[in-house]
Amino acid sequence: MTTSGPSDRPKRGTERQNWIERRREKIRAEVDRNRRGEYTVPTWVLALALALIVGGWLALIFLA
Repeated sequence: MTTSGPSDRPKRGTERQNWIERRREKIRAEVDRNRRGEYTVPTWVLALALALIVGGWLALIFLA
């Protein structure tokens, strides 16, 4: 039976550093897209705006 020693596993600090680097790269890419004018509104924001508009319209109808 073989056991994996500590040298076989990635170091926890290295894992965290890789995650931080990936996160930073995602943020850089998003900033670059926004600077090029490729900014889009998240879907949940659009859905919330639609719900508020419809809710306000219905409130005017039923409460008037």
